[in-house]
Amino acid sequence: MRAVHAYVTTAKRRPPDGDPTPTERTVNRALSAARAPVERGIARLKSWRILRHARCSPIRLTSIAAAVLTLERQR
Repeated sequence: MRAVHAYVTTAKRRPPDGDPTPTERTVNRALSAARAPVERGIARLKSWRILRHARCSPIRLTSIAAAVLTLERQR
């Protein structure tokens, strides 16, 4: 499996003096839309009891997790 470099980008927080600008809102929505499938995939993996009690190689589990996340993203 190939190493993937991921960069974490966080949403722009609301300024203390009022509402975020329309541009900041648009960026925040785009970040949320990109993050949602990954969060759903991780939630799905956590709900699978078989992965909690698996007795196989961690490398194999990594491949399984990557496949599940890919399928969740395609959904």
